[in-house]
Amino acid sequence: MTRPGQEVEEVVRLLRSGLSDSAAARATGVPRRTVMDWRRYGPPRPRDSQSGACVASHPFREIPSAPYAYLLGMYLGDGCISACPRGVFHLRVSLDAKYPGIIGECRAAVAAVMPANKVGHWLMKESACVVVSSYSIHWPCVLPQHGAGREHLRPIVLTDWQRALLQDHRQPFLRGLIHSDGCRYIARQRCGGRLYEWPRYNFSNLSSEIRGLFTESCDALGIPWRQAGGRHIYINRREGVAAFDEFVGPKY
Repeated sequence: MTRPGQEVEEVVRLLRSGLSDSAAARATGVPRRTVMDWRRYGPPRPRDSQSGACVASHPFREIPSAPYAYLLGMYLGDGCISACPRGVFHLRVSLDAKYPGIIGECRAAVAAVMPANKVGHWLMKESACVVVSSYSIHWPCVLPQHGAGREHLRPIVLTDWQRALLQDHRQPFLRGLIHSDGCRYIARQRCGGRLYEWPRYNFSNLSSEIRGLFTESCDALGIPWRQAGGRHIYINRREGVAAFDEFVGPKY
């Protein structure tokens, strides 16, 4: 995401005063990995001076639609974009290390969308989290939902070209959302001494706009859903679970 200028200045001041990356992150609320990037590569320039960093006329229609739809879902759930020097932007998607299949699928989607750039990943041992990473000057154009502040506190609106791209690729988009902020699990309930079990899907996100994109895609595919607890969307009817099983399934 792009950080406000005052926030960047405060991090730089704390680092120059001798604070560690972790201490500066705790003091400002900026993620530690972002602070580490700023120490290593230098703080980002103000946004107005970066606006000329990406001047290409993007052929958005040529982006591979299915990998992009999946990556967009993953990004909206567990991704962020931060600015680096010389107009370069750093995409990071944080994933659970328990699911190497999802990590590989995310890496493949990033490579398909940005084929000219390297895709890396590393394990954050303290959190058992794997971060899929890629640098490019074009990430803010390809994923224009980035911005300052947390996603649930700012509008998340798709562009016209994104909506056109997702029109025929709802399934990989939902797959990415479930892989980032959802799950498939077995619900259990005991009634009259008998235990009943049935599969269901859950998607949970604080952003009402992102939840809206999830339910909108479900509606487009004719998949019934139910909202509970404000932030939770459930797919629990038999026909809905069967539909999700065809293109999502358990995490792997």
